[in-house]
Amino acid sequence: MNADRKRSLTIAGHRTSVSLEEPFWEALKDIAAIEGQTVAALIAAVDGRREGVNLSSALRLHVLAHYQGLAAQSAVSHAGTEAARSPESD
Repeated sequence: MNADRKRSLTIAGHRTSVSLEEPFWEALKDIAAIEGQTVAALIAAVDGRREGVNLSSALRLHVLAHYQGLAAQSAVSHAGTEAARSPESD
């Protein structure tokens, strides 16, 4: 796995540093773009919702949840397509 990459940012007026592997930084950029916000705004939103986990872990879990959601949507869409192709039995 890639080495952690530390970035400094300001959240709610406080400077902090976050260490994540590069693929997670790239995923956060992609998610922020999809949601029409900056990476800093996305991180602040995740920070505001986290409970009992450090920020780096909360960000990794957010990325995981995002891609699990996409996978679930894809599976549902695929299942619907397959059902539409299958002849119904009477």
